[in-house]
Amino acid sequence: MSLGETQIRPTAMLFRNLVSMDVEESIRGNPIDGVVLMMGCDKTTPALLMGAASCNLPTIGLSGGPMLNGKFQGRDIGASNVWQMSEQVRAGSMSAAEFCEVENCISRSKGHCMTMGTASTMANMVESLGMSLPGNAAIPAADSRRSTLAQLTGRRIVEMVREDMRMSQILTRQAFENAIFVNAAIGGSTNAVIHSVALAGRIGVKLELEDWDKLGSRLPCLVNLMPSGKYFMEDFFYAGGLPVVLRELGEAGILHRDAITANGRSIWENVREAPCWNREVIHPFATPLKADAGIAVLRGNLAPDGAVIKPSAASPHLLKHCGRAVVFESIADFHSRINDDSLDIDENCVMVLQNCGPRGYPGMAEVGNMPLPPKVLRKGITDMVRISDARMSGTAFGTVVLHVCPEAAAGGPLALVRTGDMIALDVPARTIHLDVDEATLKNRRSNWTPPPAPKRGWVKLYFEHVLQANEGADFDFLVGASGTPPLPDSH
Repeated sequence: MSLGETQIRPTAMLFRNLVSMDVEESIRGNPIDGVVLMMGCDKTTPALLMGAASCNLPTIGLSGGPMLNGKFQGRDIGASNVWQMSEQVRAGSMSAAEFCEVENCISRSKGHCMTMGTASTMANMVESLGMSLPGNAAIPAADSRRSTLAQLTGRRIVEMVREDMRMSQILTRQAFENAIFVNAAIGGSTNAVIHSVALAGRIGVKLELEDWDKLGSRLPCLVNLMPSGKYFMEDFFYAGGLPVVLRELGEAGILHRDAITANGRSIWENVREAPCWNREVIHPFATPLKADAGIAVLRGNLAPDGAVIKPSAASPHLLKHCGRAVVFESIADFHSRINDDSLDIDENCVMVLQNCGPRGYPGMAEVGNMPLPPKVLRKGITDMVRISDARMSGTAFGTVVLHVCPEAAAGGPLALVRTGDMIALDVPARTIHLDVDEATLKNRRSNWTPPPAPKRGWVKLYFEHVLQANEGADFDFLVGASGTPPLPDSH
């Protein structure tokens, strides 16, 4: 099944687990000795990895590669610019005709998004986990070197089969920690949290939401790519790509150097001599683009099981903020009211979106980065605090609190927020607090009713078995190592 993010509805994430099951059963049902996972956009990458991990055969990944840089009015643009420019159209500072021209200019080659969105993030995760050959993450899709890498990948999987080198030998706890380190250094997507936790669960490695904060939140961002910076994946490749980032982390004593990779060598052996050709794009560890830029995990009475925020894409002055909640009960409710100038909202408010988590909006769509009200945009304001149980595209930016757990549709505290409540966000302290007394919350809970359960098909199965975001949004019956272990004398 193809998970084309731009055309599948309501969200490709609804079908990630379905594709993983397709992959697993295709491997189990056929006489396959080794597997090459050919991955493209963000949901295909974790889906293929998860399905293959449940089988644990010799496996190697090959990403499709990013698009070339977009070109508009003499400058480079990428997917993250779409969010900015769509807001300019809503504010009246860009015409619809200009925006259509942007649409023509932005995707000028095959490939996934060219910013450090979720697709690029997951390609970097594949390489940092050791599941691909070195250099896999950044080679543009249109570059002939991507075809060369494909041929080398095909040759290598034959060797992996002969060596009986299984996924479980690569996807160790150290490998997942390396991926967390890398996500901070590249300014990667919040979606990597959900996908990594789900993948770890399939291979039998204990990885928790808190690990992302403990291991990565205080690390610097080294890569100057949108949405955290200004450049694109094509520039990242020309600068040296992920091997340079891995070398910087290794020399700083951060990387687990001995972690084994798909080519049979350690990750440090692969990158220790990697040269950097552009320090504007990849900064040294000693002089990073941004400090303390990894994913932050927030907790409090509004998110007892956690929520996440990406500080490197947020506005520094909003990382500690208290404001009046303006609540939208669904994405339909949001779209029906957000453009109304009579809406009682200003830039100091906190926008709250409910019922968009794994069960509430089945699949947990990327709607957490709610567009700002036009009357606020016309003031020149470009960011507000936004909170939801939804996800956000890795191409997006802003002070957006995501993956609030438990979600509203599961009866989490987010369901009890009402317009006018005060909410305090304190990212440095890792807290998010709803300033409403327990008696009031108890009364609201007694009047809360869960959403109706789907009646049939895939959505019914999904609704009944999907785990919350802090557990990777996998299915409860798919978690746990179930593949064939490697032979005793294998590497």
